[in-house]
Amino acid sequence: MIIDTGIILKPIGYVRSPLASLDDYLPPGRPAWIDIRPEYHEALERIGENSHLWVLLWFHKSDRRLLKTVPRRFNPDIPEYGVFGLRSPNRPNPIALTLVRLEVVQGNSLRVIGLDAVDGTPVVDIKSYYDQDIVFSPQTPYIRAHDEAMRRNHFYKLALNHHQEACPELLLAVRMIMIADHYMGHINRPDLLVSVQGPPCLADTIQGLSRARLANPARFAFTASDRLPASIWTDRDRVLKITALQDLDDDGYLTLSDDDLFDVEYTSA
Repeated sequence: MIIDTGIILKPIGYVRSPLASLDDYLPPGRPAWIDIRPEYHEALERIGENSHLWVLLWFHKSDRRLLKTVPRRFNPDIPEYGVFGLRSPNRPNPIALTLVRLEVVQGNSLRVIGLDAVDGTPVVDIKSYYDQDIVFSPQTPYIRAHDEAMRRNHFYKLALNHHQEACPELLLAVRMIMIADHYMGHINRPDLLVSVQGPPCLADTIQGLSRARLANPARFAFTASDRLPASIWTDRDRVLKITALQDLDDDGYLTLSDDDLFDVEYTSA
C-alpha cells in the first residue's frame, strides 16, 4: 500500500557561493559557505569536531520532469542513463548529496571546501561523515570527461580528497593518471594492475585514484626508490610504463606537455 504523505521540507540554511549560475565552475580548493538559519543554531553544537560533512541540498533550478539524461557537461557523446543511475541534478526530487571538508565554523556559518552549488541553493540537511561511509573500491560507470581540463580538474579534486596535500608528487600522479586513462581506459577496473616506484606520496596518490588494493583482489604494488619515479599499468595483453623525467611544480603541471614530463612506453599484444 502506497500512501502519499505530502512531504514538506523546510530549508535549514542556504549556500553562499561565488557560483552565480549553473554554467559557472568552482575551482578545486575554492571555499563556499553554508549559512544556517538562526532557529537551528543549537544543531551546530560541536560540529567542528568533524573534518568532513555530508550536505544535502535542494537543487531548486533543476528540471524535475527528466527521467533519462546524458551528462552533457562532462561528456555529451555517451549514451543516456536513467537519472537514478547518475548524479544528475535533474531528477523527480532534486535532492543533491555532496561531501565537503569543514574548514571554519563562524557563528551560524560553515566555511567548506568541495561545495559545487550555486549561490542561494537551499540546504536540506547536514550529516557528519563516518568511517563506515568509506567504500574504497566501488564499481561505478566509466564516464570520461571529453575535455582535457575537465578531466585534469576531476582527477586533481579526487587526488586532493585522498592525499590531503597538494604536493609536487600529487601533481605528478595526476598527470600520470591522465596518461593511464588515455591508454588503458577505466583505471578502477579489477583486472588492471598498478605498480609504482618512487616516493610514498606518489604511490599514495596513485593508489587513491586507481582504487587499487594490496589484496582482495591484489592490484597494487609499491617500491620506495630514489630512481626516476614511474608507474606501470598492466592488463591481460597491454603494458603501459610512465617514467617521470623531471620534477613538477604548479606552473609545469598546467603548461608542460607529456613529452616534456615523461617517457611513455606502451605495448599491446
